[in-house]
Amino acid sequence: MIRKATLLAVLSAALLAPMVAATPSTAATSAIRQTVTVSIASISPDVPTSQSDEIKFTGTVRNDTGAPRPAMRVRLRYTPQRVTDRASMDAYARDQNTTTLPANVSSVSAMDIPPLAAGEETRWEFTATPVQLGYRSFGVYPIAIDVAQYGVPIFAQRTFLTYAPPAVPKPPRNKLAVALPVIDQPHRATDGSTFVDDKLSQSVAGRGRLADLARIAQVAPKTVTWFFEPGLLDDLDVMKSGYTVKTKDGEESKPASAAAGAWLTNMRTSLASSPVVAVPYADPDVAGMAHRGLDVLPNRAIQLAWQRAGELLGREVKTNVNWPPSGRLDPDALDLLSVADAKVDRVLLDPGNLPPQPPVTFTPDAASTLDSVNGPVTALVADPQLSALFEPEGATSVLLSTQRFIAETAMISAEQGQTSPRSLVVAPSRRWDPNPALVSALLKTAGRLPWLQMTTLESIKPSKASVPRAGLTYSDADRKDELSGKYLKRVKETWEQAQLTAEITTTKTQSSFDAAVLRLSSSAWRASPRTGRALTKQVSAAVDDRLGKVTITGAGSDRPRKSLAGSNGVVPISVKNSTGTQITLYVDVKSNNRKLLQVKEQKEQLTIGVGQSGTVQVPMNATGNGDATVTVQVRTVDGKAYGEPVRLTIRTTGYTGIASVIVGAALTVMLAAVVTRVLRRRSERKLARAAKNREVSTA
Repeated sequence: MIRKATLLAVLSAALLAPMVAATPSTAATSAIRQTVTVSIASISPDVPTSQSDEIKFTGTVRNDTGAPRPAMRVRLRYTPQRVTDRASMDAYARDQNTTTLPANVSSVSAMDIPPLAAGEETRWEFTATPVQLGYRSFGVYPIAIDVAQYGVPIFAQRTFLTYAPPAVPKPPRNKLAVALPVIDQPHRATDGSTFVDDKLSQSVAGRGRLADLARIAQVAPKTVTWFFEPGLLDDLDVMKSGYTVKTKDGEESKPASAAAGAWLTNMRTSLASSPVVAVPYADPDVAGMAHRGLDVLPNRAIQLAWQRAGELLGREVKTNVNWPPSGRLDPDALDLLSVADAKVDRVLLDPGNLPPQPPVTFTPDAASTLDSVNGPVTALVADPQLSALFEPEGATSVLLSTQRFIAETAMISAEQGQTSPRSLVVAPSRRWDPNPALVSALLKTAGRLPWLQMTTLESIKPSKASVPRAGLTYSDADRKDELSGKYLKRVKETWEQAQLTAEITTTKTQSSFDAAVLRLSSSAWRASPRTGRALTKQVSAAVDDRLGKVTITGAGSDRPRKSLAGSNGVVPISVKNSTGTQITLYVDVKSNNRKLLQVKEQKEQLTIGVGQSGTVQVPMNATGNGDATVTVQVRTVDGKAYGEPVRLTIRTTGYTGIASVIVGAALTVMLAAVVTRVLRRRSERKLARAAKNREVSTA
C-alpha cells in the first residue's frame, strides 16, 4: 500500500507540473502588474444624468516589461451597487488587489489590444450606458478599467462614476469654500536688500511654485479666498529693485528681478475682486509664542501684516481670519489672537484639532464656535479628503482626481439623514506645491456640480447643521512641533533689545526691527531650526550695532579717568547720538565704592539731536584722595537699561579742602601785618611826640 501511495504521488506531481508551470507565479504576476499599465484619459460625460446617456471611455495601454507582449483585452468592470459611505469609497480607491475589483465584466464595453512590442503604447476606446451598468438612482458607483490576458486581469485602474438623474427631492446643495495659501519662508534676516538664498527667483519664474500659484489665480473663481503671507510680498518687492545674495565666499549682486515685479502685478490684477486675507507677518509660530512669553508679538505681526499686504497688493486686506501653522492651535494661542487690536474672530483648522464629539459617521458641517478670553470665535474645519485632492500625495491624473472629487461631494450630499445643506471647506497644506492644471480643473468642476454652491470663506457661519465638537485638541506631539523653548528664548532676548532702539527715540516710534524679529519666529523654522538660528545671529548682531550708536564719550582707553576737583563738585558725562533720529534718555551713575565716593542720583532727561552730543553734570562727593570707579548706564525714559554699562574712573584731588587751609593762613598773615603796621605807626607817633616835648623844654 505504501509503494502504491508513493507511486500515485509521483504520478500526480508529474501530471500537475505542467499546470503549475503554466500558471504565473505571484512574483511574476507582480512584475507584470508593475510594467503593463492601463490609464484612463477621459470619461464623457463625467456625470451621466439619464439611463440612455452614452458614456465614452478612452485611455491607453503601455508595455514597459522590456519584452513583447501578446494580445490583451481592455474591459470595463462595474457593479450596480452604490458605494454606501465615504470610508468605503476611500478603501476601494486604495485597494490594489485585482481579486477585489467590481465583479461584473462588461462584454460590450471592451476592446482587444493587438500584441505590443517593448515600450509600445496603444489607445483604447469603448462606450457604455447607465442602463447597461444597472444604475437606477442617484449615487456613486465604483468602476475599473482592467487589462487582461487569457481572461485574467494583470493590471487595473480604479475610479468612480457618479450617476445623477433628476431626483425628488433634490439632494441638498452644500456650500463649498476654498482657501488657497500663498505662504513661503523668510528669505532675509533684516530689512535690507541682502537675501540668505536665491530660491524666490526660481519660484516666481517658469514652472516655479509661486509662478504656478499665479497661474491658478488668473482662472480661479472669485469665491476662492486667498491667504497671503506679507513677508513674502516684502521680499519680492525688494527683489524687483535689485538685491544681493549671501554666498560661501561673501555676497553676490543680483539685478532687478522682472519676474518678481510681474508676479506682484499679476496677483494684484487677478485677485482684485477676490477675498484676500493676510496671515500674521512672517507666519509666526503663535502657539510657540504663547507658551514662551512672547505674548506681544502676535499682535504686532497682525498689525504689520495688514499694513504691508495692503500696500503691496494695493487694496484692503483682512486679518480677522487666522490659519495657524499645521492648522492647529490651543486655547492659549486662540486667546492671544482674540485680544489682538484687529481681533481675530475666525480660525481655519485641521479636523484633528477640533474633532466631533461624539464621533459621527457622516460628514460634519465645517462651522463651529469656540470660546476665547475675548468672546466667541468661529472655527472653520477643513475637509481632509477634499483638501487632499487639491494636493495629492503622489502622481495622479487630473481625470482621476476630478472623478474622485465629483464622487466625494455627491456622496456627502447623499449621506443618510442629511436633509439640510451643510458647509464644506477645502484647504490644502499652507506651503503646498500645486499642480495648476489639476487645481483649475477641480475649481471648474466644483462650480458646475448641481449639489454644490461655491461661496467665500467669510460667508460660512455656524448653523443648525453644525455638530458638537470636542474643543481644541492639542497633543504633546503638537507641542513638540513648536519652535523650541531654547530657540524662542534667544528670539525673545533679541526682541527686547530691539525694542530699546525705538523706546530711546523722542517720538517712541515702532522698532525698525519688528519685521526682522518676526522673521525669526516664523513657523517655517519648525522644519529648519538651523536656518532660523543663523538668521537670529544676524539680526542680533544688527541690533547690537544699532544700540552701539548711542555712546558715552570719553569712556574709552584714550580717556580712562575723569577728575573731581576737590572733595565735592560735578563731573560732566557726555553721550553722543549717531542713530539718525532724535533721542531722549537719562544717565544713571552709580558709585562702586560709596565709602570713597558718593554720587547724587540723576533724574534729569537728556534730549540729543541727530549727530549731536549731550552732557549732564553729575554731583559727586569724595571722602578722600585717590581713584574711585563709577558705573554709567544709559537708560530710556521708562528706566530700561540701554546698551552695556560703562565703568569710569574718577580721580579725587581734595583741592577744595587745601584751598580753605590756604585762604585761612593768608588771612592770618594779612591780619598780623596790619596789626604790626598799626603798632609800628603808633610807636612812631609816640616817639615823635616825645622828641617834640624835649625840644619845647630846652627852648
